[in-house]
Amino acid sequence: MPTPTPPDSRRDDLVEDLHGHRVADPYRWLEDAGADGVAAWIAAQNEATFAHLAQLPARAVFRERLAALWDHPRRGAPWRRGETWFQIRNDGLQDQDVLWCAAGVGGEVPPVEGWRVLVDPNGWTADGTASLSAVSVSDDGTRLAFARSDAGSDWLTWRVVDTATGQVHDDVVPWAKFATAAWLPDGKGFLYGAFTPPAEGGEHAAANRDQQLRLHRLGTDAAEDVLVHQRPDQPEWMFHPTTSHDGRWLVLTVSHGTRPETRVHVAAIEDGAVGDVIPVLDRGDAAYEVLGVLDDRLLLSTDLDAPLGRVVAVDLAPYRGRPGPQPPRLVEVVAEGAERLQGVTLVGGASDADVAWLVCHRLRHATSRLAVHDARDGAHLHDLDLPGVGSVMEVAGGRTRTSLDLTFETFDAPARVLHHDLTAAVLTSAPEPVGTAPTVHDVPIVTEQVQVLHDGVAVPLFLVHRGDVAPTGAVPTVLWGYGGFDIPVGPMHRPGWRAWVETGGLLAVACLRGGGEYGRAWHDDGRLRNKQHVFDDALACAAWLTGRRRDEVAAVALTEDTDPAGVWTAPSHLGIEGRSNGGLLVGACLTQEPEAFGSAVPEVGVLDLTRFHRFTIGWAWISDYGDPDDPDDLEVLLRYSPYHNVEPGMGGPWGRPGRAYPATLITTGDTDDRVVPLHSYKFAAALQHAQGGEAPVLLRIDTSAGHGAGKPVGKLLDERADVLAFHAHHLGLAPG
Repeated sequence: MPTPTPPDSRRDDLVEDLHGHRVADPYRWLEDAGADGVAAWIAAQNEATFAHLAQLPARAVFRERLAALWDHPRRGAPWRRGETWFQIRNDGLQDQDVLWCAAGVGGEVPPVEGWRVLVDPNGWTADGTASLSAVSVSDDGTRLAFARSDAGSDWLTWRVVDTATGQVHDDVVPWAKFATAAWLPDGKGFLYGAFTPPAEGGEHAAANRDQQLRLHRLGTDAAEDVLVHQRPDQPEWMFHPTTSHDGRWLVLTVSHGTRPETRVHVAAIEDGAVGDVIPVLDRGDAAYEVLGVLDDRLLLSTDLDAPLGRVVAVDLAPYRGRPGPQPPRLVEVVAEGAERLQGVTLVGGASDADVAWLVCHRLRHATSRLAVHDARDGAHLHDLDLPGVGSVMEVAGGRTRTSLDLTFETFDAPARVLHHDLTAAVLTSAPEPVGTAPTVHDVPIVTEQVQVLHDGVAVPLFLVHRGDVAPTGAVPTVLWGYGGFDIPVGPMHRPGWRAWVETGGLLAVACLRGGGEYGRAWHDDGRLRNKQHVFDDALACAAWLTGRRRDEVAAVALTEDTDPAGVWTAPSHLGIEGRSNGGLLVGACLTQEPEAFGSAVPEVGVLDLTRFHRFTIGWAWISDYGDPDDPDDLEVLLRYSPYHNVEPGMGGPWGRPGRAYPATLITTGDTDDRVVPLHSYKFAAALQHAQGGEAPVLLRIDTSAGHGAGKPVGKLLDERADVLAFHAHHLGLAPG
C-alpha cells in the first residue's frame, strides 16, 4: 500500500524565550480554527487519512464485527426517588442512551412492562450528536432536570420534565458546566453551576473560570436566576451542590481544578430559602467526598491521615446559620483498610429509626471488592461475592431503600445489573443477576494479570487474549494506558478491545503510576515532578512484553497459570494507544522510544504542555502537570511535552534529526472543548515534518465530535474500526 501524503504544513519562524528556554512553536497558527488556511489544512489532512483508512482490508471486517458486538441491550443500575424508578438504557445501536422511568411497586424494581421512555435524545438532532449528559431528580421523584450537550461539548443546557406525565417545562437554562443540579426540598427550583457566556466564536476555546452557583426557579427566565454563591477571590474554585435527604442542608463540595484536595461548605435551608454558605472543612488538606447527611451528621470519605481512604462524620449542628469550629472534630466511622477505597454509597437511614448501610468499594490490584458496614457505628457486616475478576461501575442505593443495584463488567463480558438485598432477613452474600446476561460473545477470552517490576516498582498489567493465543514473540499486541488524575484503570468491557482479542491479538492494559489504583501515594508518584514515572512504567511494560531489557525488567504473576517469563511480542508487532491524558502517554512514549513500537494511536491527547492552561478547562490540570508559567515546572514539562520533543530545536531533549517514528494515527474532534484539537493539529504537523522513516503519520479529525462523551454509536463504530484496522495493518494482524 502506498504511503499516504498528508499536506505540507506551513512552518512559521516563531521562537520564544520562556524562562530562559528557547521554545519553538512553528505551528501556532493552527491554534485558531477560524484563521486563514486552517479549514483547508484540516480538510486536506482528513482527505489523506480517510483515503489511507479506506484501503485497509481489515476495516470492513472490524466495522461489521463491532456492530454485532455493540448490538445488545445495555442497562445502567436503576435508582429510585420517591415512588418513581429511573434507568439509563440503550437497545444496542441507538446513537444515544435513553432515560426510562416506572412507578414503584412495593419498593422493589418494577417489572419490565411497567417501564416507559421519559427522555430520548435520539430525536434531538438528525445526526445523533446531541446527548443526555446529566440528570437530577427531585427528592420526591416528581420532577427531573436533564442536561443536553451538543457535538460532544462540555457545555450543558438544563431542561425540566414532570416524571408522571412526561411533560417538558418551558424552562431553558444554558451555559452550565462542570457541576450537576441539586433540587430544593420543595421541588420548585434547583441549584446548578454556570459560567458567564463566552464571546461568540469562543465557545470551544475560551478559558472557563469564575464559576457561579445559581438558583433557577421553575417558570422563570434563566436570566433571572439568583446568584447563590461565588468566590471572586478564588476564580478557579468550582462548586458541586447536593441537598440532604431531610431537606435541611445544602452541601457544597468545592474543588480547585483537578487537585485531589477539596473543601466542604454548607448552608442551612429554611422554608425553601438557602442561607449563608458556611465553611466546614476549609483547609484544602485532603480529598473529601460527600456521602450524605445521617442524623444531622455529615458522612464523608476522605484520605486525611489515611492515604488509602476512610469514612468520617462531622456534626453539622454547630454550623447551622453560623460559623462553627475550625477545624471540625472528625469521628471515624470506617477505618482505613489495606486496599484503596474507591467509593462509598450510603443506603437507607431516611429517618432516625431506619437502618443505614455504607457500601464500600475497594480495589485489590485494580479489581473491585465490595463490603457492607453499618453507617452509624461502622461495624463490618459482610462482603459481597462478585462474579469474577472485574469492575463495579455503578452502585445505586437510596435513602428509602433496603437494597442496592450495581453494574459489574469484565474484559470478557458487558456490564450487567446485579441486585442485592441488605436486610438481615433475606441476606445473601452474592448479588442476584437482574434480567438475562447479554450473549454477544462466542469466543472464550482469558484474562491474566502480572506485575511488571522495574526501578523498585510493581506495575499491574492485565493480559487479555483468546484461549489459544500464547507468548510466541510475535503476537500482535496493543498496550493501553492512562496514568493520571487519580483515576484507576481496571477490567472494562469495550467492543473494540473484544474485536481485537477475538481476532487473535493481545490486549495489554497497564495500571500506571499517577492513577488511582493504590491511593494517594501511587497518584503522587506519577504527577508533577514525578510525571516521567508514568512513561517509565509504560515503557517498562513494553520492554517486558517484547523481552527487551530483561536485566532491568521482570514480572511476577498475579493469576494462576500465568508465565511471567514469556515473551509475547516484538517491537514491530507492538502498538500503543491511549485517550486524553492517555494520549499524552502515547505521545511521550513514541517521542522517547519510537523504536519500541510498530504503531501508535494518541487520541484526543494533551500534547503541547507549554500552552494547555490557556484554553477552556486546561488550567485545571496544573495539579497533575505543573504550571507552564512557573520556571521550575516549565523545565520539567519540556522534558516530556510530545510536541516539543519530536525534533531538535523545539525545546525538549528527545528530538533527533531524521528519526524514524512508528506508524501513527492521531485522532481528535473539531468541537472538543476539553482537550482542544489544537494539541493534535500541532503535534501531527510536527511529526509529519520530522518523520525520517517510511511509516505514515496521519491525523483523523471527527466533525461535530468532542472529547468522547456523548459521541453517537455510529461515529464510535467508524472510529474504532479505523483504529483497529490501522493497528492490524501495521502490526501484522489479519482478521479472518
